[in-house]
Order: sequence, then structure tokens, then C-alpha cells
Amino acid sequence: MDRCIYGCSIVSFLLLLTASALPQSLEPGHHNITGSGGQINSNSVLVALLDSRYTELAELVEKALLLQTLEDAVGRHNITIFAPRNEALERDLDPDFKRFLLQPGNLKSLQTLLLSHIIPTRVGSTQWPEESTGRVKHVTLGRDQVLHLSKTKGNGKRLVNSAVITRPDNLTRPDGLIHGIERLLIPRSVQEDFNRRRNLRSISAVLPEGAPEIDPRTNRLKKSAAAAVAVPAGSPPVLPIQSAMAPGPSLAPAPAPGPGGPRHHFNGEAQVKDFIHTLLHYGGYNEMADILVNLTSLATEMGRLVSEGYVLTVLAPNDEAMAKLTTDQLSEPGAPEQIMYYHIIPEYQTEESMYNSVRRFGKVKYETLRFPHKVAAKEADGSVKFGSGDRSAYLFDPDIYTDGRISVQGIDGVLFPEVEEETVKKPSGSVKKVVQTRRGKLLEVACRMLGAIGKDSYISKC
Repeated sequence: MDRCIYGCSIVSFLLLLTASALPQSLEPGHHNITGSGGQINSNSVLVALLDSRYTELAELVEKALLLQTLEDAVGRHNITIFAPRNEALERDLDPDFKRFLLQPGNLKSLQTLLLSHIIPTRVGSTQWPEESTGRVKHVTLGRDQVLHLSKTKGNGKRLVNSAVITRPDNLTRPDGLIHGIERLLIPRSVQEDFNRRRNLRSISAVLPEGAPEIDPRTNRLKKSAAAAVAVPAGSPPVLPIQSAMAPGPSLAPAPAPGPGGPRHHFNGEAQVKDFIHTLLHYGGYNEMADILVNLTSLATEMGRLVSEGYVLTVLAPNDEAMAKLTTDQLSEPGAPEQIMYYHIIPEYQTEESMYNSVRRFGKVKYETLRFPHKVAAKEADGSVKFGSGDRSAYLFDPDIYTDGRISVQGIDGVLFPEVEEETVKKPSGSVKKVVQTRRGKLLEVACRMLGAIGKDSYISKC
């Protein structure tokens, strides 16, 4: 981690914790843990965390924005902190995992990891469970996470989960204590989130290839998928996405080669599940996720399209926008599907690419899965604005999810296709029009010839 840890970051941490370090007048026999205004004084266990052995952990607490949470915790009760030494965070930790924790988008994972090292009660080395007692469970400040305290049989080493306590009762203060542990404790949920993100990075690095040949006259495959001639890497599927959405195996293109799925193809189903989970964890897009999963079969269809090599951009209305939908707009048969189809663009677009397009061209129209309707976009107020008039929406939460196959962009409104109304002008008064029979050219020529030679025509009305 940055060596500024012993300079600027620690100074700011110390200033935040000890702003009111001088305690007020104390009655005999009482310990004042918080100074005036509820701030931590210099004798707090949180200030003790700035000991030279645990400065790396102190920096992570600051980056995770947990100072206020810990201040509230020590204000209510004693706490016990299981702190890994600096060496465990500097040398023994996977660099990719360390980079993952420090990314702004993974703030919740970092907070979960740090809070799982703190329990809201005071447990000293003398209160440790004996070998005969077995494991004793303690709920952490992370609530969903628990720690198990135990002793190893034989040598009697103290354990927290499977990590050895290397410095029991290392720092004790009136509002808590710190035990030094040999390594970082990583909750299962944080490890799974890291593994999923790492797998997505490997998937996004592979470009689709191997789309089959299509007969332009019949719009069908010329050869079977096995015998199809591969196109250059990175080329999109030859079949239009509207045809790929149609039922029937004869119209489906060969899956684009890629890792993660059966036969080494893109695992579209897993990627769609991951982006829906991301919507739920991001917050504010529960209605959109509910429609995709419970009210429609779009999640399955999107997974199939991604597996076949297509890319998608989802314009996701937030919960506030979805709440404005009326009963009439949702009561018609197939209305949820049609609304969602209009919010899915069969291209891979990010916030940067869309904004650059509208800045350069003024107004851009994107194809949607609700064929043939398009969604218009233009630059407005330094952002991208979709639609027009009352039915417009701004790009509100950019790049919620981007994995190279699916891009999710949060918007603050629900979009609807523009209805083109043809104005028919009615005549001011009723005019009677007499329709005259038009004679054919051949008949006119015959009449003129018969008249020229002076004979009466047997053809009437000549």
C-alpha cells in the first residue's frame, strides 16, 4: 500500500479521532471514553489502533469511511478488535485482492471485511474458551458475520476462526482491546465477490468469433454450425438480432466461442444473473430486477442472446421512475415485455461512448429490441438525455455494470416510443366529384381511324 500511510493518512486519522481529546472533569471512579460532542478521546482503543504494528489496518478503516460507525460502537459498549499486523497486509495479501478492496465500487466489500474483525463486547485472553468448551461464537459489527473463538488441542494456542492470536491483549484501553492476529480474516461473501469480478475480467478480454455464414436471400444459415466458416475475431454474429430472437433452431446462429459455458462458449445465463445481482446490490433498481426475473422471461432470453455472441446495453429505470408507471400502462397483455424491450439496445455502449457520440453528432438514435422503434439520445446538461418532452430520461447512474458483453446504465425515467400521429385534413365543405370513365389508348386510336375513312363505328361511344 502507499507509504503515505505513515504520513498524511495517519495524521488525518488521528485528527479525526482526537479532535476533542481533552476529557471533561471526571468524577472519581468513572472513565470518560468520549469527549464533548461525542468525539473519541486520546485514551480510546481506536486511537490505540494507530500503533505502529497496525497502521495498515487503520488506513483501511479510514478508506472504508467507518470512523463514525466505530465511534458510535465504542460510545455504546466495549469492543474487541482482531488486528492483523502490517506485514500480513503488505506482503502476505494477494495484490489483486488488495487492489479489489481499494476500488471505490467495492466499498461495501471493504466495510464488510473490516467489520468482521470487530465484536461489540470485551473478550480478553483470560475470558477465552478452554479446549473442553469447544468453539464459542460471537456476532461481529458486520451483523451477518460471526467469529469463532477456540483453543488448539495440545499447545493451547488461541484461535479466532482459523487464525492464530499472535499478540493477545496487545493494547488494552477502557473502551476495548486489540488482539494481534497472524493474517487477515476474509468473509466468504467478500471472497465470492472477488472471485466473480476476477472471472468477469477474464471473460471481457475474449472477443466473439466464429459466427456462421448467412444466405442474404433467405436469411438462413448456409451451413451447419459445425461446418460454418469462422469470421475474423471480434466480428459480431452475421444474423440480425431480431432474427435471433425469433423461435426455431434453424434461425439461431452458432454460439460465439468464449470461456465460462458448456463447450467453451460464453455463459450468457451466468452473466445475466451477475448483472441482476449487481442491480440489487447497487440499490435503487429493485423494480427493474423484479420485472426481469419474475414478470417476464427476458432474463432467459438475454442470456441466450449473450451466449450466441450478441452484446446488449440495458437502460435501467430506477425505482422512483418505475413507481410512476400507471395501471393502464402495465395492464395490457405483454406490456412489461414491450416496455423492457424498448430499454435494451443491441450494442455495447458505455457512458463515455454515448456521451462522445451525442457531443459529436448532436442527436443519435439507437436501435432497440422493440423493433422498429428507436430511442433518441442527445447531450443535455453535461449528460446524455434519452427521449423527448415529458417522456425523457437522463443518464443518472453511469456504468452500473460493464463486463464487455452486457452494459447497464441507470436512467431516471421510463422511456416510451414516440407516436407519430398523421394529421388528416378534412375538406371544409362537401364537394361532389363526378368520376368520368377514361377510355383506353387503343380505343381512342380506333375511333379516330374509323372517323378518318368516313365509316360509322360499331363501337358505342366512339
